[in-house]
Amino acid sequence: MNDAFPLATAAGDADIPPYAARLNPPQREAVLTTEGPVLMLAGAGTGKTSALTARLAHLVAMRLAWPSEILCVTFTNKAAREMRERVGRHIGDAVEGMPWLGTFHAIGAKMLRRHAELVGLQSNFTIIDPDDQLRLLKTLIAEAELDEKRWPARQLAGLIDRWKNRGLNPQDLDAVENEAYANGRGAQLYKTYQARLQSLNACDFGDLLLHMLNIFRQHSDVLEQYQNRFKYILVDEYQDTNQVQYLWLRLLAQHRKNICVVGDDDQSIYSWRGAEVANILKFEKDFPGAKVIKLEQNYRSTPHILGAASGLIGENSQRLGKELWTETDTGEKVRVIGVWDGPEEARRVGEEIESLERGGVGLDEIAILVRAQYQTREFEDRFIQIGMAYRIVGGFRFYERAEIRDALAYLRVIAQPADDLAFERIYNQPKRGLGAKTLEKMYQHARRTGMPLAAASLDLADSDELPARARGTIGGLMRQFLQWREQADSLAPAELLRQVLEESGYQAMLENERTPEAKGRLENLSELARAMEDYETLGDFLEHVALVMDNDANAEDAKVTIMTIHAAKGLEFDHLFLVGWEEGVFPSQRSLDEGGLASLEEERRLAYVAITRAKKACTILHAANRRIYGQWTSSIPSRFIEELPDDHVESETTMSGGASLWRANWSESEDPFAHVTRDRPERSNNRGPGWQRALATGYETRPTRVQESRRSAASFAAKPRDDIALGARVFHDKFGYGTVMGQEGNKLEIEFETTGTKRVIDSFVKPAD
Repeated sequence: MNDAFPLATAAGDADIPPYAARLNPPQREAVLTTEGPVLMLAGAGTGKTSALTARLAHLVAMRLAWPSEILCVTFTNKAAREMRERVGRHIGDAVEGMPWLGTFHAIGAKMLRRHAELVGLQSNFTIIDPDDQLRLLKTLIAEAELDEKRWPARQLAGLIDRWKNRGLNPQDLDAVENEAYANGRGAQLYKTYQARLQSLNACDFGDLLLHMLNIFRQHSDVLEQYQNRFKYILVDEYQDTNQVQYLWLRLLAQHRKNICVVGDDDQSIYSWRGAEVANILKFEKDFPGAKVIKLEQNYRSTPHILGAASGLIGENSQRLGKELWTETDTGEKVRVIGVWDGPEEARRVGEEIESLERGGVGLDEIAILVRAQYQTREFEDRFIQIGMAYRIVGGFRFYERAEIRDALAYLRVIAQPADDLAFERIYNQPKRGLGAKTLEKMYQHARRTGMPLAAASLDLADSDELPARARGTIGGLMRQFLQWREQADSLAPAELLRQVLEESGYQAMLENERTPEAKGRLENLSELARAMEDYETLGDFLEHVALVMDNDANAEDAKVTIMTIHAAKGLEFDHLFLVGWEEGVFPSQRSLDEGGLASLEEERRLAYVAITRAKKACTILHAANRRIYGQWTSSIPSRFIEELPDDHVESETTMSGGASLWRANWSESEDPFAHVTRDRPERSNNRGPGWQRALATGYETRPTRVQESRRSAASFAAKPRDDIALGARVFHDKFGYGTVMGQEGNKLEIEFETTGTKRVIDSFVKPAD
């Protein structure tokens, strides 16, 4: 061993350097054990950043290595900056000589520029962003004569990213991976994509490490150069490494084996972006004789919070094991509160926060954590009603998300045909082949005639100023809007939205992307439809949204934080509300369906992360009923509630165990859905106060000039075609070939060969050849 200091003893404390003297014994051991592989197993809130930065400072201060001989890898630029600042406070200007302190991507790029020629690139290669990647992939898909609507570029981009995260080159893909795209053409398109990048002297983010991994494997002299250079390797958040990062690090560390990784297997929550918890679990196998140092003293939370979190995570089998403890006061038990439904959950949280605020607690010290982004909507609406200031962290406010804005734009054009801004947003969304030149001509015609943009576009559809295809597309779109506008009085707003999303092709666009992001966007749209069920008219709902969007308080004011659990990792709050703890919501049913037991354990780790964000008080809420996809369903509490140790949990009402309190909200003889009829007034086609309010705010439900000048178009939209009959085979530009299974007026029910059964307007299909 080449330790500069032995472990501290009572007699030797005076010899401990200042940056180590402030640490507790396990932290100090992690700093002073400089030789050989070290796993710093650091629980939540145990001061792992302090220990890691002190270790880095120790290596430099004791001259065990020059700053340029230390590789220190982080996951974010923020973490790298923070580490550089902290180390600088310990060792001064010497930190400026640390060129190898940074993120995986930054260090990979630095290495690759030195050896670019070994993978057919020049040192000044370009790193393309995701938008450039999608454009390139769309070009390659077209060149391969594939239907990009059926095989979206975004899906291929996600697969390529996954393959690169696993360290797989095109030739490494097995038959299953190859079949994941375009019926066995995945490997060839991946190969073509890599070749095209090379011809452009470019690479994507995944290449920064994959190229270097290939270089290390194929050029031993380059690998030896870096193995000799780096006397010490330090890695933060090791539990979040993916396969290519793991392989890259393991090769670099094999010579000297002076690698220290810091992480917590109980906080590995990013498998959806390639992280593998197995990397930290097998560290001792990868580096025999590794020293495992557990940081278990927590400086954040109360004993009850830690006890609840530890009891929960103890249900996982895939973990190394540790027991968090603290010297702080006992504090409050974790509260578990059962409520009737989602709206009551939002009301209850609002009341709790108002009570805390009256008691002197600042809003900045309070947070609400959700499992999925769509859950934020009810809290936003409630806080607007009671005037509670809030912020959404790690994402947009619900009504600011792109898919929500798109849906609202459709509804705004239906309600008010003169809303040019809304029409411009969605005239080509989803893609209809109407580009910037078409929009420019629309605006020119609108200015000449004094017509709204939508009316002007319909005028152009009857002229020769646009190509025939564009005229047909615009005419079809305007016929759709005329029909939706006619239906606005007879359909509930939520049902109108669902119809618009389906018939416009917007829903199909997201479904065809087949990415986790697209699934989340679909969930948000479902939640939007659910929100609309509380409003009798479209005008009422749009007015509500306008008021919500106007909530733009001073950014410096104290606000309640609303965020997902994933976004909260690394943060802490005095008072925490964990909402939606029901089966299917948390743990997520989608995660369980896709990943089975491994996903369940990750969901449990996510619950552990959520609880350990709380410093003083943690409240968990679950509802007996949820409205999901427009339907009321009876919910049962999350299994995670049952797994919380009773000694650390306090239920507002209890029966048997911590998980049964929801049954106190209603008896089995009571109909849990009876309140649906009670809460929702019966719809009427008569125009009531909501109609007057809609007119007052400028929302019209019928066109004026457009309807006057285009009555023939409206009547055409309602007239069924006589050249398409039941059983006929037809073709749709978005959905492909299908068979007519039903017909109602001008609306057809078609079973498509690749996308299932859809209801579409007959003007959007043509008889198949």
